[in-house]
Amino acid sequence: MIPTKLPKVGTTIFSVMSQLALEHKAVNLGQGFPDFEPPQGLRDALSRAMNEGRNQYAPMHGIAALREQIVLKTEKLYGRRLNVDTDITLTSGATEAIFAAIAATVRAGEEVIVFDPAYDCYEPAIELQGARAVHIPLTVPAFAIDWQRVRDAVTPKTRMIMINSPHNPSGAVLSSADLEELAAIVRDTGIVVLSDEVYEHIVYDGAQHESVLRHPELAGRSIVISSFGKTYHCTGWKVGYAVAPAALTAEFRKVHQYLTFCTFHPAQVAFAEFMAGTPQHYLDLPAFYQAKRDRFRALLAPSRLKLLDVPGGYFQLVDYSAIRDEDDLAFSKWLVEHAGVAAIPLSPFYERAPDTRLLRLCFAKSDATMEAAAERLCRL
Repeated sequence: MIPTKLPKVGTTIFSVMSQLALEHKAVNLGQGFPDFEPPQGLRDALSRAMNEGRNQYAPMHGIAALREQIVLKTEKLYGRRLNVDTDITLTSGATEAIFAAIAATVRAGEEVIVFDPAYDCYEPAIELQGARAVHIPLTVPAFAIDWQRVRDAVTPKTRMIMINSPHNPSGAVLSSADLEELAAIVRDTGIVVLSDEVYEHIVYDGAQHESVLRHPELAGRSIVISSFGKTYHCTGWKVGYAVAPAALTAEFRKVHQYLTFCTFHPAQVAFAEFMAGTPQHYLDLPAFYQAKRDRFRALLAPSRLKLLDVPGGYFQLVDYSAIRDEDDLAFSKWLVEHAGVAAIPLSPFYERAPDTRLLRLCFAKSDATMEAAAERLCRL
């Protein structure tokens, strides 16, 4: 018997629910990926890059043309001018970036504050460093941070605080006041902030994404994670990036170069070309997904599901308590088997799940997929 380094980890809930969806021919609103294609211009750029011979290793930290586009975008959106050589690292998806950031900065015996419900890759990365995740539950139903609980949780062992906005799974977004609270807590400490901002361009109702990069004090001690997959509808390409001050980036790259070394070269070329030629894409993304959010909510309005607010991201939380009174894992399995819809329960995102009746549904889907799912859900 091989002793496990991750005794609490099994197959992810995303894989479990996707497999059940296949077995029962269910409409899959579980795993968070679009069922529509990336922009044609981006796909054409990828083909050109491959046909023009950009198929070997990229530079470890990413090609210069793409890093330059990230510099331009970050200054335009967040008012922060990055150093193209020392502040940006292209990664093989946001998950790799999160792992590398934790591995580079967190040591054995230290503590990392995370907020539940938290994305499931956070804690395993922490535990593999011999560190401990300190879980603080978000308030329900707003999924807001209780900053006094954060102050109370900080100890001399606290090395990192992880935030996620827009938040997966709830869609909650942090405000500028939240960032001021965070800055006050980490000021005059050695605490690093890891800010997971993969849904940065999916914020609704005219609101502004409050990136850590907007806040000079926090930006100076933070690693910010972004995702091309979420922004350009190509999660399978697995390209993300990390932005951090030079000293943090240097440590980050020490791990990255031995984890994946570099990231899919043709895609980097394609993203650089597409960003230069079509900068409007990410600016139009809030309206694109807001239309899907509003369409999905209208389709579900006749159902017995209670719809929670969705300030950002592309997930809709629903309260199913009017349909069945059972825990979310049991209800998720029942829903696949009896209604033909796959969803994600919230309890796997918690250390100690509260007794709620909530599911996560993904609306990054075509109209046909949303309509098929809503028709089945409205029969319940």
